[in-house]
Amino acid sequence: MSQFFQIHPENPQHRLIVQAADIVRKGGVVVYPTDSGYGIGCQLQNKDAVERILTIRQLGKEHNFTLMCRDLSELSVYARVGNQAFRLIKNNTPGPYTFVLMATKEVPKRLMNPKRKTIGLRVPDNDIAQALLAELGEPMMSTTMIFPNEEFAEPDPYEIRLRLEKLVDLIIDGGHLMEKPTTVVDLVDDEVEIIRVGEGDPSRFS
Repeated sequence: MSQFFQIHPENPQHRLIVQAADIVRKGGVVVYPTDSGYGIGCQLQNKDAVERILTIRQLGKEHNFTLMCRDLSELSVYARVGNQAFRLIKNNTPGPYTFVLMATKEVPKRLMNPKRKTIGLRVPDNDIAQALLAELGEPMMSTTMIFPNEEFAEPDPYEIRLRLEKLVDLIIDGGHLMEKPTTVVDLVDDEVEIIRVGEGDPSRFS
């Protein structure tokens, strides 16, 4: 049975954030709010937790996860970022963008795009997500909490609880979220390509 934390979206309770980070460190799978709806995530290096997420989402091993980072200092550890790409990312984070970049050796090979050796990274503009990442002290592997055979992320934390309370370790209630998916921007080799238009304004990269 999973735990269910009701955390204030603007003033997250520190004791609950500490408990949530401890659950992640111990190998837990957590559903949590972001600025593009609810995500499901786990510790970067925990292979078993990643497998659990793939099973819950009914995804293949080739699925491209996103590294959810607290800020640019974390991002630069896990991705090779050119000068132009760095400026663009700096000017648009935190925010509803996912950036595709060349992964460094710090990223487990199983989490990279197998052909391009890239990884998606983002810095969320959500107080709960930011507090959790700060307490954790490292990025989380994450993907959008979309139930199998559905097109969009589930916005209702109580519906998520109803369907996942025996499958995940923690569900964080950060309110009813209706945000769109992130805009995905490929910045490999300092070239700009918009892969998907979502919540973030793509014109900021033209």
